[in-house]
Amino acid sequence: MILRTLFAAVAFTLAALPAQATNIERIVSPGGIEAWVVRDSTVPLITVDFSFMGGSSQDPDDRGGTASIMTSMIDEGAGELDAKAFQERLENKAIEFNMRAGRDSVRGNLRTLAENKDEAFELLRLALNQPRFDPEPLERIRAQVLSGLRRETTSPNEIASKRWWQTAYPGHPYGRPSSGTPDSVAAITPDDLRTYSKKILARDNLKIGIVGDIDVPTIHKLLDQVFGGLPVKANLRGIPNVPPQGVGKRLTAQLDVPQSVVMFGGPGIARKDPDFMAAYVANHILGGGSFSSRLYREVREVRGLAYSVYTSLSWMQNSAIFFGSTATRADRTLQAIELIEAEIKRIANEGPTEKELAEAKSYLSSSFALGLDTSGKIAGQLVQMQLDDLGIDYIDRRAALIDAVTLDAAKRAAKRLFDGGLLISVVGKPDAVAAVGPAN
Repeated sequence: MILRTLFAAVAFTLAALPAQATNIERIVSPGGIEAWVVRDSTVPLITVDFSFMGGSSQDPDDRGGTASIMTSMIDEGAGELDAKAFQERLENKAIEFNMRAGRDSVRGNLRTLAENKDEAFELLRLALNQPRFDPEPLERIRAQVLSGLRRETTSPNEIASKRWWQTAYPGHPYGRPSSGTPDSVAAITPDDLRTYSKKILARDNLKIGIVGDIDVPTIHKLLDQVFGGLPVKANLRGIPNVPPQGVGKRLTAQLDVPQSVVMFGGPGIARKDPDFMAAYVANHILGGGSFSSRLYREVREVRGLAYSVYTSLSWMQNSAIFFGSTATRADRTLQAIELIEAEIKRIANEGPTEKELAEAKSYLSSSFALGLDTSGKIAGQLVQMQLDDLGIDYIDRRAALIDAVTLDAAKRAAKRLFDGGLLISVVGKPDAVAAVGPAN
């Protein structure tokens, strides 16, 4: 309860960001391990966010879900501590620790009171360097995952998403569900988890962000104590660069639910592409989540076809997409799809207006600080900036990058982003959708 209260207090302490967050230090330990750090002594908390490149794309072909289960097992015992003893030590000191797997990386987060840092760092060291992967907690985690996979078979969102990704990336690791399949999850052994962790958890693919009440000598100790014993190099297999496939297809699946779920997307723009920021602004205008987006206005406010509709940009190590979603009544699914396609075609052909561009730039510049209102969010942003190779001064430069987007650049990016066609996945009662256009 004390830790939760302090986490709430830190939100107010950090509310003055991004000015404070721009005071980012690059600190390298005596052992050569680098971290990006925002030091703040006003609240006695320390947050450590870290990432190892790899993720579910590094799962063995017949062991999908390995990364997901490995990260779920990482706090289920380490060194001489079994699962119960490890969890009790975390709880006794109010230490929060978790890991999760994405397509390209595994991310971890540790939060602790400054006074408990020694215990917290030692438990993190044990988890990363000496995970146990004991059979009993593995079977418990496996049962939870299998239960979740069974639930997903009746979830229109999960079905639509899996079909979209499988069609967009056939035969590619991105096309496999990160959580695995019942058969692949059932086959995962403790040795599989040990092998995976040893090839992923290494120093050369590690990014670290630290925020809180911590001095430089303590940071040096943390970095070398926790991460210094990891293998120097990861053993990652090469993943091919591919664009999404299936553009022009409409995938349909019948499911007895009140609304049809529609997911759509196409080729995106890489994070390092010179047109990325212009594409980011153009996507915001089309459907980037604000109430002023074209899709929100046309699909919800004007025609009342859906409660929510959005688009977003997603960039991965080996591909990039733009992706969107909505849900609507079965008998209005085709109307919603045709309207979405028309708006996407319109912005591709005409681009945004000067007024739309100015409003989007103003919103995107001012709203960024809302994502930096807690130590956890700041630490996560520090890691993401490293993963995207944006530079340690990115927060200082971001507003100027947005402001530099011209109308011509936004129109060019909109053409590149939205003129390539759509892969659409519909789950529900989409008979009218299946009656027109390519479907399966």
